[in-house]
Amino acid sequence: MFNLDVPAGGYAWWYIDGVSDCGTRAVSVIGFIGSVFSPWYHWSGRGNPADNCCINVATYGVGGRFAMTDRGETALEATPDMLRVGPSSMYWNGAELVIDIDEVSSLPLISRVRGQITVTPEAITNVELPLTRDGAHVWRPFAPSSRINVDLEAKGWQWSGHGYFDANFGTRPLEQDFSYWTWGRYPTRDGATCFYDATRRDGTALEAAIAFDRAGDASLIASPPRTAFKRTLWALRRETRADAGTIPRQIKAMLDAPFYSRSVVETTVNGETLQGVHEALDLDRYKQPLLKPMLAVRVPRRRSWQA
Repeated sequence: MFNLDVPAGGYAWWYIDGVSDCGTRAVSVIGFIGSVFSPWYHWSGRGNPADNCCINVATYGVGGRFAMTDRGETALEATPDMLRVGPSSMYWNGAELVIDIDEVSSLPLISRVRGQITVTPEAITNVELPLTRDGAHVWRPFAPSSRINVDLEAKGWQWSGHGYFDANFGTRPLEQDFSYWTWGRYPTRDGATCFYDATRRDGTALEAAIAFDRAGDASLIASPPRTAFKRTLWALRRETRADAGTIPRQIKAMLDAPFYSRSVVETTVNGETLQGVHEALDLDRYKQPLLKPMLAVRVPRRRSWQA
């Protein structure tokens, strides 16, 4: 589950998100080896992915926090079933992914983010999708349809909801091969549907629409049109798939950055109204050198680690 063979210049990340059943709270957790959005990895020359690792935790709703500390190689411990970065870890026990969190959130709300998150998949898929024709980037949706339980040491941050777990692996920087992408995962009455659309720098495009049933079986589906919806506060372009004549809309803001957006979005697919987590990523913006010092404020560097 945890692919530890990350080449120089490459990356691996394991991504978890969840939205509470009441819709008022959400969470995302990303474990990185070769942190693709760390300015420190970029400035290092990307020679040693293990020396730029982190477990990024973000909570959305009343009392939400963002923690993303770039750590050195001494903080990393990994096995095929476990990823530990400094004080936080994620562990696959054969039935659940258990995430133990002990982080400090960044400016402007510096505080401890501590507790446990458990993701229980309905099934594990066997899908691997190359995102480029040469297979330099791969998406691995482990558990598109899951339940998540959040138990953090903060008032109101004990809840359950629908969850998701995937991974991405790559041998080159994202911005080298892509200019823009969107991704969305939407729970359905039969399981979950995921859309992955990307504009590649070689002039080709990725257009993937995959339905997952509750047994984890996957099938390609006819994709409704790519449909634009309201830009973010940073004027980031957003689009997702929607039946003709319908317009997606944001239900809950999550992460809003100059080059990246994550939010809960409502759309209509094959006549079914769906609400799920959506991302938009503008890698032309991310490439801009002036963005890296801005990111360093939100992503502090801690080279050394002692347990």
